[in-house]
Amino acid sequence: MAPLQVHVKHAGKTLDVNLDTSLPPAVFKDAVYQVTGVPPERMKVMIKGGVLKDDTDWKKVAPKAGQTFMVIGAAGELPKPPEKPIVFLEDMDESEIAEALSLPVGLKNLGNTCYMNATVQAMRAIPELQTALSTSPHLDVLPRALRDLYSNMSRTTEGYIPNAFLTVLRQVVPQFGEIDRSGKNGMLGGYAQQDAEECWTQLANGLKEVPGIDATGNTLTGGRRFVDQFMMAEMRRELKCDEAPEEPSTVTIEKVLKIECNISATTNYMHTGIKDAMNSQLEKNSPSLGRQAVYSQTSRLSRLPSYLTVHMVRFAWRRDIGKKAKIMRKVKFASEFDALEVVTDELKSKLTPVSSRLKSIEKERGERRKVRKRTKVVQDASSSSRPAEENTDVEMTPASEVPGDLEEESVYRARELQELEALADADLKNDYGCSVTGLYDLVAIVTHKGAEADAGHYIGFVKKSVFHAKSGDGPAFDEDDEDWYKFDDDKVSVFPKEKLGTIDGGGEDASAYVLLYRSKPLA
Repeated sequence: MAPLQVHVKHAGKTLDVNLDTSLPPAVFKDAVYQVTGVPPERMKVMIKGGVLKDDTDWKKVAPKAGQTFMVIGAAGELPKPPEKPIVFLEDMDESEIAEALSLPVGLKNLGNTCYMNATVQAMRAIPELQTALSTSPHLDVLPRALRDLYSNMSRTTEGYIPNAFLTVLRQVVPQFGEIDRSGKNGMLGGYAQQDAEECWTQLANGLKEVPGIDATGNTLTGGRRFVDQFMMAEMRRELKCDEAPEEPSTVTIEKVLKIECNISATTNYMHTGIKDAMNSQLEKNSPSLGRQAVYSQTSRLSRLPSYLTVHMVRFAWRRDIGKKAKIMRKVKFASEFDALEVVTDELKSKLTPVSSRLKSIEKERGERRKVRKRTKVVQDASSSSRPAEENTDVEMTPASEVPGDLEEESVYRARELQELEALADADLKNDYGCSVTGLYDLVAIVTHKGAEADAGHYIGFVKKSVFHAKSGDGPAFDEDDEDWYKFDDDKVSVFPKEKLGTIDGGGEDASAYVLLYRSKPLA
């Protein structure tokens, strides 16, 4: 339904505002704030029978185009416009478009919203999500707001102001609307800083009803959901009693949105922290012993999604200070992750044949790239040293074949795909959205900077190749380009791959907190 053109009356002035009844009242209040300067927390919008609340049903209000709403509340400073006017792509010439598209767009910080900005940017590393959002005919309020946000970000070249999305997010997840009470003398400040990992989880939960897609990108009707397809792993947990070996073990299967990397005093690498989290001990009542006993819990993944999220558990509760504290320890994470070490034996047997062959194929691809680069250097040097007078028309002769000549890369890729398809497990291939290789590339990171859990600053990092997917349009992306984009709110820059080691942790500077891995494809 198209937005309604309505009026609001405040301080003797009548102002025009758009009202979209498909969005919650909080979005309308934000629009009123934009023109009146009355903050939503101090605003009263009068409707028939009372005051408009954030959970009011628009159907009961039944607003009409041209209707006037009375607004009560003291106005503050009006929201400041961007320093530079937002320019859309359709208003640019070709040279301006080329320059603007050299970097993806960032998001403006609206007051302690870096946690949201970094999370939204990291989720852009899932192109299938944008496909699912754009093709689904019916979406709930949060997925629809995320779809609109991504659409608007793709249409502009300046730092985008995510007002509408932030309003919906705080409506759906009220904790993100918490007020900062750390000001002097207990006075209320602005909105409080939030946890990016919690934002990631809440966003993923809010997307759970988004319909899945098939291999062609079409919406699945009455089928699986997108999150279940592409982001949800399955964990098999086995619990054994250490003090009563004869007691039967219990096995449970749990769906998980992320796997955790525990950080102890001896954790130096991500994969060891993940293993520690999957092998733990706990105390519970033993039915055979009739008392509390020690149990060992062994967890292994029985399904691997196309996108695997790893949570670096950097915040722990400290009883002595009564709040969460950050674990500063330096923990190296991998740009490539082999998940076969943390899966069930059954899944490992399905993944091993294609995984082993893909590792060999990737080495062969690397060697071919080296040969082509060396050949190109020699050819460029030869053509540049040739005298100008020799560049006249001459009779063309077929190029002679020499040992080591390479075929077109597409020929190799087609051959490799056929071989890997034959090795891939049939059950995994039928489970569209799962990983059929068990091998992953790191494509997005959210970091936390600072010493406190409830403060600091979040930054998003996304691999450049994510924004330059293979297509027939534009220049081909260099497969050897392993650099990243750094999203520090609306400041976007190139982040060299050599600097990834600087966000391992070890101090108050940026430390990897949430990592997103994408399954290596067969092609």
